[in-house]
Amino acid sequence: AHATLAADGSGSLTDGLAAEPADDAIARAAPHEPAAILYTSGTTGRAKGAVLSHENLASNARALHRAWGFRPDDVLLHALPVFHAHGLFVALHTSLWNGTGLLFLPRFEVDAVLAALPRATVMMGVPTYYTRLLADPRFDRARAGHVRLFVSGSAPLLAETFERFRARTGHAILERYGMTETGMNTSNPLDGERVAGSVGPALPGVELRVCDEAGGVLAANEVGALEVRGPNVFRGYWRLPEKTASEFRAGGWFATGDLARIDARGYVHLVGRAKDLVITGGLNVHPKEVEEVLDAHPDVLESAVFGTPDPDFGEAVTAAVVPAAGASTLDERALLAFARERLAGFKLPKRIVVLAELPRNAMGKVQKAELRARYTRAEP
Repeated sequence: AHATLAADGSGSLTDGLAAEPADDAIARAAPHEPAAILYTSGTTGRAKGAVLSHENLASNARALHRAWGFRPDDVLLHALPVFHAHGLFVALHTSLWNGTGLLFLPRFEVDAVLAALPRATVMMGVPTYYTRLLADPRFDRARAGHVRLFVSGSAPLLAETFERFRARTGHAILERYGMTETGMNTSNPLDGERVAGSVGPALPGVELRVCDEAGGVLAANEVGALEVRGPNVFRGYWRLPEKTASEFRAGGWFATGDLARIDARGYVHLVGRAKDLVITGGLNVHPKEVEEVLDAHPDVLESAVFGTPDPDFGEAVTAAVVPAAGASTLDERALLAFARERLAGFKLPKRIVVLAELPRNAMGKVQKAELRARYTRAEP
């Protein structure tokens, strides 16, 4: 029998707990035993329950404690949701591990964050938090002066945002990379060069490799499927043994589903989700490459590139574009001409749609599956 909990708080789980005697003793647990089941964001499909062991969580907390130089006097500004690995484990669990002081906000609101920053030494957020701070003229070098470290994750940090933030505050945002199934895998260095557009090298104890479709390991700077191995990697998906088996390779390597390249220094550069790869006329188009070009146009705030069915090419490169503030109209012909100077012809969007904003989930990830479905149904 399985204990259950209903949405209204009733169910066999709460009924059973009510009948149990109070016990504040700390239970002993083996490192391999399950500590938590956290559901994936479901960005590309149905959410799955990732079973995380005590060692998964402890190893990641230890690694981040060292990598980010947590100190006894640190105070973390926490405005992240705690139903997600970022807010629950990266921020909260690591803070508890370190004994860090916590400024716990119920949600991200610019006014509340600006008021709390002078008391904080560390802030963790998604890129949207930082773009919203930059949009407020009150956010300046003095306001950020007490903070020693700004960390970004859960969605790609645009190089433009990185540079604007550094120019405004003097801080280089530390971007890292992880996922529900593994916790954190990489991080730009605390001391050393933080590279815009890169999520940094592997954390200590974590192994990474990039493979081709046949499973062969690729050389530096070649794009392929990113795989990870280490004490941070989860046990499997809750009650989904076949799905679990399909995501692991020989030797304990977990297929992240991300496309990436690793440069000669070991820095990881994410290209996109494997499921987001656009294959047009038999040629591969990595959406991020096209997005970076479109985003560089002065009239574009941000973009999302995805594939839609095409009778001739199989898939057509399609771009959803949000105009920059102050751009009353977006000249699509001028944007395509701009892109044509920087991209091969087969990578150019065959269709551009202009949106007021891109659809995102609670952690700021662009919902490309929603865009793909919307513009597959829509008339051309």
